[in-house]
Amino acid sequence: MTLVERFLKYVSFDTQSSEETGVTPSTPGQMVFAWYLKEELESLGLEEISLDENGYLFATLPANTDKPLPVIGFIAHMDTSPDMSGKNVSPRIVQNYDGKDIVLCAEENVVLSPTQFPELLGHQGEDLIVTDGKTLLGADDKAGIAEIVSAVVYLKEHPEIKHGKIRIGFNPDEEIGLGAHKFNVEQFGCEWAYTMDGGEVGELEFENFNAASAKISFKGRNVHPGYAKNKMINSIRIANRFMSMLPADEAPEHTEGYEGFYHLIGITGEVEQTTLSY
Repeated sequence: MTLVERFLKYVSFDTQSSEETGVTPSTPGQMVFAWYLKEELESLGLEEISLDENGYLFATLPANTDKPLPVIGFIAHMDTSPDMSGKNVSPRIVQNYDGKDIVLCAEENVVLSPTQFPELLGHQGEDLIVTDGKTLLGADDKAGIAEIVSAVVYLKEHPEIKHGKIRIGFNPDEEIGLGAHKFNVEQFGCEWAYTMDGGEVGELEFENFNAASAKISFKGRNVHPGYAKNKMINSIRIANRFMSMLPADEAPEHTEGYEGFYHLIGITGEVEQTTLSY
């Protein structure tokens, strides 16, 4: 199986995480995917394979040298973002990308354009994998899993490349901030570990993003509009007033680097109650 074939198989699993369930993994699809990966790693001949009840999958590629070397690890997460569906992904390969707009879905006018995403221009001449614009692709972070597994396969097929013990760790729920929540560092047993997740070719990040989450509920009072004067309290309007009080330039679309931001990720509301998720 090639790296691309492996990746396309991985994105067929629906592993969207959820902030609402309160369990680990937060969705059953992640455990389904974890069991598939466990069986794949077993078929590849890896050792010390373990999958716990929380969906953390560890495995070992043994050292092929007697030289004392530190144990290193490679980590990737199995879940995809709760912000958009990852179910029934329909990937396709755009071969030899020409730098122009990519129509993902003509029917709904979903277009991936270098006008909006100029970083696309850095990939002219390459083959790109995209969706039909109706779901996430899931490259975050199934590309990372595919990279790690494919690298392990390559090392097994090329024993002339000497290496120490290599540990692999696949975890759930990174997208909801709980990827490391129940990660057993002692069991993983590495001196150094690297997370394969996003970024440009050659990029190495040595810091991590930190955020707090907040759900803010506004209570209203619903009264028949014909008798509402001085009685009705519309929670939607109050929530809107609250949103307008936050600094308009402190949002993701206006910040970069170390600048902080308030990220409104969801609104649910009716007259009696509105909830904002930040």
